[in-house]
Amino acid sequence: MTSSGIVSHSTTLADGRELIYFDDANTTLAPGRTADARHLDPRPATALMRQDVLTGEWVSHAANRQNRVFLPPADQDPLAPASANNPSEVPDNYDVAVFENRSPSFGPALDGPGAPTSLADMQEIGIGRSFTAVGRCEVVCFSPQTEGSFGSLSETRARTVIEAWADRTAALSAMPGIQQVFPFENRGEQIGVTLQHPHGQIYSYPYVTPRTTRLLESIDRVGDDLFEQILTTERASERVVLEGKHWTAFVPFAARWPLEIHALPHRHFPDFAAMNTEERDELAGFYLTLLRGLDNLYDTPTPYIAAWHQAPVNVGRDTVRLMLQITSPRRAETKLKYLAGSEAAMGAFIGDVLPEQSAAFVREGISRV
Repeated sequence: MTSSGIVSHSTTLADGRELIYFDDANTTLAPGRTADARHLDPRPATALMRQDVLTGEWVSHAANRQNRVFLPPADQDPLAPASANNPSEVPDNYDVAVFENRSPSFGPALDGPGAPTSLADMQEIGIGRSFTAVGRCEVVCFSPQTEGSFGSLSETRARTVIEAWADRTAALSAMPGIQQVFPFENRGEQIGVTLQHPHGQIYSYPYVTPRTTRLLESIDRVGDDLFEQILTTERASERVVLEGKHWTAFVPFAARWPLEIHALPHRHFPDFAAMNTEERDELAGFYLTLLRGLDNLYDTPTPYIAAWHQAPVNVGRDTVRLMLQITSPRRAETKLKYLAGSEAAMGAFIGDVLPEQSAAFVREGISRV
């Protein structure tokens, strides 16, 4: 049991994948859990990743994902508690459940033949470089309900999910070969969501991602206090949309997307595992307010990607601060921003909305929460 009263129970699914239940502090569920009685095929072989010599970036080719479930009816939801007619991935009722993805982009192998030997090994660049795509991908089920998103949770349940993120960040960071842990939520069919069930994912990479590599380069140029400088600048601007005792959310100075919100803690810590209890408690309500404010902007739910950027496991721990980045392509009620030639081919974004105007719009939605 954690200091918040949230309890976890670890078990295994029929094919050997790990499943962890996280029970709310005020749960009504019994501690025992039904075993997974399915007969499952063996787990797929770990994918291969190849290096793009033009950029040094790694691409995992996970062909096992091609046949994953796509928008099933509610009575065949693979993330709902199992029933006689729906032998799902979670064999019993739950508050929050986390399990290894059946069709992972990385893993299930964490090391072994063909795996990279070190972070330095991954940072070399050359023609025809390939490794086993070691790592781990997990699914985080926010609720047993078949529809919804993080924003539809109670504050108690949101706090349980945050505890799960912290627990899994610590556990995954300790596994061999893991260099970065990334919790995220995709929301909405416009984003490419294939399951309506309220859930997110955690990717554990065998390398430091391109976005974080660029961030580390910026820290080298600007200074170790880069995040403190950003927070000070944004808190003094008209782009702040929500502020608490421990967290501030704002539309960034150089926002790329029509709707883009970043949130930073006021104290430096590298990841969820390093966050204290008071910061986790405040984040539950703070994050819900942000997401519900986004849904108040229009008559229909806002599609988004909510990305929790954490420091790599082995570098930048004292300089890279945990940061939330929410992005949405929604530029009007019935219009989406698509990446055109400049963005998709060159990575040169052209913003459709001034960040200050976007911040005022988001504050209006938050005011109605």
